[in-house]
Amino acid sequence: MLTTGDQQALLAWYDHHQRDLPWRRTSDPWSILLSEVLLQQTQVSRGLVYWRRMIETFPTVASMSQASVDAVLKAWEGAGYYSRARRLHALSQRVMLTEENDGFNGQLPETYAELLSLPGIGPYTAAAVASIAFEQPVACVDGNIRRVMARHTAQTEPAAKDVQVWADASLQIDRPGDWNQALMELGATVCTPRRVRCEACPLAPSCQGVAAPERYPAPKKLRKIDVELSVVVELALDGYPVLSQRPMSGMFAGLWGPQYAEGAIEHHPSTTFCGTLRHELSHRRFTVHVHRRTNVERSTGTSPDSVALSALDSKVLELATITTDESQ
Repeated sequence: MLTTGDQQALLAWYDHHQRDLPWRRTSDPWSILLSEVLLQQTQVSRGLVYWRRMIETFPTVASMSQASVDAVLKAWEGAGYYSRARRLHALSQRVMLTEENDGFNGQLPETYAELLSLPGIGPYTAAAVASIAFEQPVACVDGNIRRVMARHTAQTEPAAKDVQVWADASLQIDRPGDWNQALMELGATVCTPRRVRCEACPLAPSCQGVAAPERYPAPKKLRKIDVELSVVVELALDGYPVLSQRPMSGMFAGLWGPQYAEGAIEHHPSTTFCGTLRHELSHRRFTVHVHRRTNVERSTGTSPDSVALSALDSKVLELATITTDESQ
C-alpha cells in the first residue's frame, strides 16, 4: 500500500498538474456520471466532444428519461460501444421511478451499492461516481490504476482482487474523489503504457518497478477475430438508402443500417460492386464487400442524418454514395 507521504505527494502533484476537464469543474452527479460512462474505452480527447454533445442534449437525468432510445443513440453517434448508450437510457428511466417502484425519485443515488444496482453501472463506475460526486470513501480500479499498482509493487500479472485490495488500502479517505482521480491521472499522463515519465512521478521514490517500469504489468495478448461480410445497399428512388433499425441485442444493436450477410456474395446483374472496405473494433476485424442496387419499388428511403449509425455503417453508405455520384 502507499504511505501517508505517498498520499500527500500524489495529491499535491494532482492539485498542480491535473488536466482542466469540464466534468472536474462541476459537482453535478449527472455530468460526472456521463463522463465516467463515456470515458470507458474512449480517449479523453474524443470523450470531450461526445460529453459536450450529450450534456447539451440531455442536461439532466430527467431529460434523457423522457427521450426515446433512438434520440439517445443519435446523440451518442460516433462514440462507439452503443450498449453504453442504451443502458444509460435505461438507467435514466430507472432513476426517475418512485421508490415504491424500485426507483430513486428522480435523484441519482449516492452510495456505491445503490449506484451499482443501476443498469450498465459496474464496480468501477459506481466507485468513481460515489467518490467523485458524493465524496464517498470508495476506491475505484481501472486500467490506469492497475498499471500504477503493478509498477509500484513490481508485479507482472496482478490479480484483480489484489489490485482492489491495494487500492482500498491506499485510499485517502479525506479526499476520496480527488484521490481516485489522482491515481487515474497519474496512469494516464505519467505512468503510461510506453514512454513512462518516472522522473515526473511523485511516487517514484517508493516505486519497486522504477528500474524497469515497462516490464509491469505484462501486456495482455489481444486476439482479434476476422469477419468477412457483404452488404447490398439499396437506394430508393429519392436517392436515400433503404435502412432498418436493428434489434436491441446483437451487433450494432438499436442502430440503423443496411442488412449484412456473412461471407462474399456472387455478382448479380441488378447490383453494382462499389468496393471493399476494412473496419476494426476492439475484438474484430471486418472486411466488407459493398454492393449497390436501386430499389424501384421504394419511392423514399431514410436520410442517414436522421438516424443513429455505427461508424461501419457510415463508411459503407459513404462508399455506396461516392460510387453513385461518380457514375452520374
